[in-house]
Amino acid sequence: MKEFDYIIIGGGCAGLSLAYELEIHEKLRDKTLAIIEPRAEYKRDKTWSFWKVNPHNFDDCVKKSWEHFSINIPGKTNHLQCKNYPYQSVDSGLFYEKINNKLKKNNNIFFFKNIDEVNTRNSFIFNSVPNIKKKHFNLWQHFCGVEIKTKKNFFDDDIFNLMDFDCEQRESVHFFYTLPYFKNKALVETTWLSRMNDNSQKDYDQQITDYIDKHLKIKDYKITYKEEGAIPLFYPTYEKEKNKINIGTAGGMTRLSTGYTFLNIQEHSKYIRENIENISNSKSFQIDKKYKFLDDIFLRVLDRHPEKMSDIFFNMFKASPKTVIKFLSNKSNFLDDFNIILKMPKLTFIKALFY
Repeated sequence: MKEFDYIIIGGGCAGLSLAYELEIHEKLRDKTLAIIEPRAEYKRDKTWSFWKVNPHNFDDCVKKSWEHFSINIPGKTNHLQCKNYPYQSVDSGLFYEKINNKLKKNNNIFFFKNIDEVNTRNSFIFNSVPNIKKKHFNLWQHFCGVEIKTKKNFFDDDIFNLMDFDCEQRESVHFFYTLPYFKNKALVETTWLSRMNDNSQKDYDQQITDYIDKHLKIKDYKITYKEEGAIPLFYPTYEKEKNKINIGTAGGMTRLSTGYTFLNIQEHSKYIRENIENISNSKSFQIDKKYKFLDDIFLRVLDRHPEKMSDIFFNMFKASPKTVIKFLSNKSNFLDDFNIILKMPKLTFIKALFY
């Protein structure tokens, strides 16, 4: 079997982002790379959205960018601006097409369906496939979204709705999320933060149908696209291995309180590219430990007090939007953190330290 200098296990967002970063900076000119990916074809299957707090390689894959957003709970709506850090939505279909068109021009890059097809003995491995053991007490962000097209113009495409908690909570945390790409087209998504052991929460199609009909009051539309997924709100377990680095969710690049991963993947890819010549001896790249500590407390509160979370999220955004966005995107300073903490119910969070 053929040997390679580098092997990337998993040709999804993290694996392809790393391969692209290495390729455009000519780190694969004299090196061979194998990408292990079982899918038969690449097509649009996800939507990655985030606040643009730093530049990335995929502005030409952005489906839409917004500078205004809203968050609401029953009886209250907060309209906010994010001009400093626009919210972007990347189309995975465009992302896959861009990267694969670039990679296939390099004769040193090969795709395989299974790791057994290559010799891994002398390769440096980047693994993006998380080792997730589902346990009844683990929290997940699970969701289902549909892109709908209306016959008449209905949406204000200058503003997106980040969280709408005016819906059934079913003793968990539940909200809807609406991204209007055009005045007649939007992604409408139902999102749960829960232990995922209650199958009654997974009637996603009915939830979305009811929301579009009764809340958005749209009667005439057609579904043009659908996506479904689950993001673990816990870190995958793995043992440290020589000549191997975990990337993406497998490498702890998901911010647990938000599920945001895309920009963390891009920063990790850049770090690996900058250190690729000495990657075996480089320090590991991690999300700042303060966020892990704060997220741990936040998720304890979410697990114990789901009924309080809609108010907690709503009140968080009473701080400056710039401050909140920096905090949610791992870019906050001490003053930003302090301003966020001031918006939280103090006693509830202090008690969570001792759960």
